[in-house]
Amino acid sequence: MPVSLHTATVQTFLQILPSIAGLIDKAEAHCAASGTAGEALAGCALAPDMWPFAKQVTECAHHSARAIEAVRSGNAGPEFEPAPLDLAALRQEIADAIALLEAVDPAELEALSGGEVCFRFGTREMNFTVPDFLLSFAVPNFFFHATSAYGVLRNQGLQVGKLDFLGKVRRKG
Repeated sequence: MPVSLHTATVQTFLQILPSIAGLIDKAEAHCAASGTAGEALAGCALAPDMWPFAKQVTECAHHSARAIEAVRSGNAGPEFEPAPLDLAALRQEIADAIALLEAVDPAELEALSGGEVCFRFGTREMNFTVPDFLLSFAVPNFFFHATSAYGVLRNQGLQVGKLDFLGKVRRKG
């Protein structure tokens, strides 16, 4: 039986996004225990030319929930807005993404799978079929930013491990 586009994308996003919310919880607990300002931790990055934790988190929402919105509209593009450094705002961003994804009807996504998405970046355009946009662009970007968010916290000394990242895996039975 073939794997549906909904299973390959939406359900995968919904596996990892609660883990991102959990990372925000761990960041908040770390800040409370260490006396570190949440904004300071949210502003930490793995390298000077990389986005900070806060932007990595918001990009997880961008490449999941907003990817579904792009499939619906046929248009996508980067988000240049700075991310909020407030951990509560980041938590809400992830909660909003989860709510949007939980409301996606698998039949709707399958019906949209014959469409196209244009990703515009300045004057550059990247044209995709819906499946190619989701599977070759949105999903890899989503995992890049989710992994980077995890890496920032690990780099800052938080005790996070693989189980904090994987989420609830889909198992037989």
